[in-house]
Amino acid sequence: MLNSSITSKGQVTIPKKIREFLNVKTSDKIVFTPIEDGKVLLTTKQVPASALFGMLKHRRQVRPVSLKEMDSAIRKRRTERMPK
Repeated sequence: MLNSSITSKGQVTIPKKIREFLNVKTSDKIVFTPIEDGKVLLTTKQVPASALFGMLKHRRQVRPVSLKEMDSAIRKRRTERMPK
């Protein structure tokens, strides 16, 4: 178990082992989530999926798919999975 103290300003230093475990650095965000019996869950701030857009490069150029084509593919897969 690792311990830390609260300063007069209400600040807490997160022990190095915990920072390394969470893989957080200076200016990273963390989330405190109260749970039952006076416990708090400490996690790293989640990144929305939209923030990841464009990070991966495609190996080959692919033609964009229209909404009509997407709807058609969804209907086809749905009927394959759940036949009437």
